[in-house]
Amino acid sequence: MMKILLVGEYSNMHNSLKKGLQKLGHEVIIIADNDFKNYPLDISLFAKYSNNIFLLNAARQVIYRITKFDFATLETAFRFYINRKKVIGFDYVQLVNEYALQTPLFLEKKFLKYIFKNNKKTFLSSSGDDYVCVQYMLQGKFKYSVLTPCLENKKAKHCKYTLKFNTKPFKKLHKFVYKNVAAVIPADFDYFIPLMENPKSVPLIPQPIVVDNFTYTEYNGNDKIVIFHGINMSHPEKKGNHFFEKALEIIEKKYSEKVEIITVRSIPYNKYIKLYSKAHILLDQVYSYDQGYNALEAMAQGKVVFSGAETEFLEYFNLKEDEVLINALPDVNYLVEKLSWLIENPAKISEIGRNARQFIEEEHHYVKIAEKYLDVWQKAQ
Repeated sequence: MMKILLVGEYSNMHNSLKKGLQKLGHEVIIIADNDFKNYPLDISLFAKYSNNIFLLNAARQVIYRITKFDFATLETAFRFYINRKKVIGFDYVQLVNEYALQTPLFLEKKFLKYIFKNNKKTFLSSSGDDYVCVQYMLQGKFKYSVLTPCLENKKAKHCKYTLKFNTKPFKKLHKFVYKNVAAVIPADFDYFIPLMENPKSVPLIPQPIVVDNFTYTEYNGNDKIVIFHGINMSHPEKKGNHFFEKALEIIEKKYSEKVEIITVRSIPYNKYIKLYSKAHILLDQVYSYDQGYNALEAMAQGKVVFSGAETEFLEYFNLKEDEVLINALPDVNYLVEKLSWLIENPAKISEIGRNARQFIEEEHHYVKIAEKYLDVWQKAQ
């Protein structure tokens, strides 16, 4: 039995990996900050006083506007410090990101150094914004990316967050992390492609999905077609939600008697899952080459997902276009055309949904993925 520490959580990836590793008989602990999604954590670094006490939060907002410093990160740092003895003595540690703890940078490096020193091997997951992928995006090597909307609207909420990984302080953090991790593990094509020539990177390991948690339901062809669109209001432009919203306005007018549209904004993960459970089509994101975590979990339920499915992804998994999901593009007319095609050919919803479930079982099953991680961890020097 191995002792494994997973640091950071913002998509349910580490929770799913944890379940796979536990199935294989290992002891796993997750330590992380958290946001509105409220994922399960063994050790929470969430700055609950700074976020939940009205006067403290109000003061926090004022200080941030003046100084651009979020003092909630100090509370997060304090919570790590008081739990520091719980994060030593592990066989394997994996960081979800280069900035996994979300503390002030001068403390982040100290805390990471403590983790590196007091555990056997540490690995880095490339599954979110980081220095390498942001550099790749800025060099224009993707035909579109999460930075594409920033060219049109520099005030888009996510731009400043994403671009901070290109600043000198974060470049220093990046170099420090890369120097101390045994390997970098890309989790999907948006991170695998920028890392292809990186000597620290290993081949892609797809995101783990706890297939057992998701019931496959096939569309019967008679009910109204339910289309679900979830929007994270902390960065709505990042996933191209406005393209989906405009497309849905047209679809609602065009097929009012055939469709039901559900739109939600920034709700906890458990509530999100319940609300989209009756949907047949889920709209995820338009600026990606691969699928986000919500998309993969929806595919496990047999839903038709609009997300990244670019040529590189299709070729890697030997798939045909529209076989397991719809490649979403930042083009309203295209989205309307694809949605209309599904509504007018409901048998396709069942067919793609079946293929999607099979794909998740074959390529993303959480126990199979846990075995792949263990293989990489064990072989790394």
